[in-house]
Amino acid sequence: MFRGNHPTRVDEKGRLKLPAEFKRRVDELYGPQFYITSLDGKRAQIHPLKEWEKIEAQMAKLSPLDPVRKKFLDVTNYYGQMAEMDAQGRLLVPQLLRETAKVMGEVNVLGSQTFLEVVNAEMFKADLQSASGAVELTASDLAAFAEKTNS
Repeated sequence: MFRGNHPTRVDEKGRLKLPAEFKRRVDELYGPQFYITSLDGKRAQIHPLKEWEKIEAQMAKLSPLDPVRKKFLDVTNYYGQMAEMDAQGRLLVPQLLRETAKVMGEVNVLGSQTFLEVVNAEMFKADLQSASGAVELTASDLAAFAEKTNS
């Protein structure tokens, strides 16, 4: 599992150096191949190729005519590109995604269990604070989470 928040930078060439903790996990379990995409243009998602292939296998079970399947593939293909980690542990974030999600300069790399998310550090903190006035989970957030996990 990938977990936690690791502040870092995307350099002027669009390369993200994987934080050491995440790189160790990648080296242990996955190897250098990734699929980088987004579901909303606001966050870059970095999927180890083995994990992305599991998502593709689930999508293959749906009818090719399924409108949700079509939309998911349209969005993830629009933003997506294959990437290979270099010897220094860097990944090239696709230019379209760097521009759309503003993942340049200071970023946060967030663990999302089986993949990583990269967000613009300043915008991410502002979004968290505007949603609730502070960077915290509210009692109603926790109650909703408990309800979903107990179903």
